Amino acid sequence: MSTMLQVTNKIGVIVDSFGIGVREGLHKAKEVGAEGVQIYAVSGEMDPQRLNAQARRELRSYIDGLGLEISALCGDLGGHGFQDRTVNPDKIEQSKRILDLAVELGTNIVTTHIGIVPDDRNGAIYEAMQQACEELGQYAKSLNAYFAIETGPEPAAHLKSFLDTLSTNGVSVNFDPANMVMVTGDDPAQGVLTLKDYIVHTHVKDGRRLRAVDPRQVYGFLGYEKMSHEQIAVMASSGADFEEVPLGDGQVDFEAYFTALNTIGYKGYLTIEREVGAQPELDIKRAVEFIKNYR
Repeated sequence: MSTMLQVTNKIGVIVDSFGIGVREGLHKAKEVGAEGVQIYAVSGEMDPQRLNAQARRELRSYIDGLGLEISALCGDLGGHGFQDRTVNPDKIEQSKRILDLAVELGTNIVTTHIGIVPDDRNGAIYEAMQQACEELGQYAKSLNAYFAIETGPEPAAHLKSFLDTLSTNGVSVNFDPANMVMVTGDDPAQGVLTLKDYIVHTHVKDGRRLRAVDPRQVYGFLGYEKMSHEQIAVMASSGADFEEVPLGDGQVDFEAYFTALNTIGYKGYLTIEREVGAQPELDIKRAVEFIKNYR
């Protein structure tokens, strides 16, 4: 570990990674040494439709009382993101309500997946995604906020080319280095430099790519038929395509990743995400210490 590199960013934790509910997860985040939290706000107790004005004030007060901040809300609506024009109007409205909630809770960032950006810029799917993101970006900009697309489904350069077609930076980037390593094989440090004008939130996660995989098989794609159960069984017998692992055990070069974030002047959160594993609390605590070793 280089003594030249110093990471001063605040450390966040995705509350849902603990798997014990929001309020208990908030306490765990504080216990493991996080300064902020990211929370899923799509369904369940954090569904914007279930939180009236009083509940929102109480939740914000509760989080403030723990000495925590919200680094971002997660507003991933699943499906094919915004590839399907027929369902986009409802998804756009739901996304706007999540952003409203975020602002009321004291953050101006909602992270999401928009679906894989197609190579065909003249196709219907590209156009549908572009129109949805244009509307979301303008709405976010009106609130001085951002919808942040998570990296991974496509190479950084292709994502940048898509974002460059929008009229605002209201749709920006939530940078996840492990997704890039595991799925596209893209270099996270170079990806940070490529997307430097758009990065508003980041994840700290590690993983290994075990063999090349079609991103459509991982993230889905409108009109793409995933492999049959028989094909999957054959693939499974020969091993997985990738695996998420604890920080430092995978192929993300964190020295290079953190250096790149420093280089572009990123001042936001480094938010720990742990989506697998039998001991998430232990892995998250170790991840906090991993980052603190760079301070």
